[in-house]
Amino acid sequence: MLVRGVLIEDTFAEAFTMRVARLVITGGTPRWAREAGLKLTGFATSVIGCKCEAGIERELSETETPDGRPGVSVLFLTMDKESLPQQLISRIGQTVLTCPTTACFDGLPDGPDRLPVGKALRVFGDGFQGSKVIGGKRYWRVPVMEGEFLVEETFGMQKGVGGGNFLILARDADAALAAAEAAVDAMANHPGVVLPFPGGVVRSGSKVGSKRYKKMVATTNDAFCPTLRALTESQLPEGVNSVLEIVLDGTDAPAIAAAMRLGIDAACRPGVQAITAGNYGGKLGPHHFHLRRIMGGESQAA
Repeated sequence: MLVRGVLIEDTFAEAFTMRVARLVITGGTPRWAREAGLKLTGFATSVIGCKCEAGIERELSETETPDGRPGVSVLFLTMDKESLPQQLISRIGQTVLTCPTTACFDGLPDGPDRLPVGKALRVFGDGFQGSKVIGGKRYWRVPVMEGEFLVEETFGMQKGVGGGNFLILARDADAALAAAEAAVDAMANHPGVVLPFPGGVVRSGSKVGSKRYKKMVATTNDAFCPTLRALTESQLPEGVNSVLEIVLDGTDAPAIAAAMRLGIDAACRPGVQAITAGNYGGKLGPHHFHLRRIMGGESQAA
């Protein structure tokens, strides 16, 4: 399969089941809602080192938020149920509670599991906090020096998908970066999907474990490192001298597949030789995103 002369390799991206929550953060202005979202999702690129993965899903208008103010939607993922509320409580407490003008609401009201995030954060009020039930939902008003911080008592949690990916194989670093930027722009604000790495792009793709260091959980993906072509079992075709990866997390497989289709299509630019994906032979992750099926119009992973 070729897309504007770029080979779409006959392979698949292998992804994992994770636990996901969606937060709606509002602010007095779009700037402050986004400031809180950026801090909340800092150091949340990979569960390998960060123990969570997160990103801003999209910006929200005043008509899309519970309190009629501008906001952002954030997706937050962990590998297990237990660590998600712990991450949310500490991060919201340090980044949203502290941010001027912000409030924080649940974005997954139908999530089958409920996390007592606001219930835990309320004690910052030192007994001066108050609550009110509106429409069957409890909200906590926590006094702060600026005024008060409003937070919903519980947040929904559901199964999500982490680790959808594709790799851009290009002739040089400039071509790879231009293609990656185009892919990120094409996937921006796609519902149900976040790109957790800096600017949505990964230069240090990894493989499981290490050939030399037993304690390492992940190390450089040498098969796709152009400078190691003569030293390892390279998977790079001739003429490929730079590789960048796009990683996607989301609420479900169809959302990730739809975003991948947009991103891969946008990445098929001059200087790009092929698009491939990372997998482990299908042995580790239950979600398999077949590139050619996706580009052919299929909406879900196999």
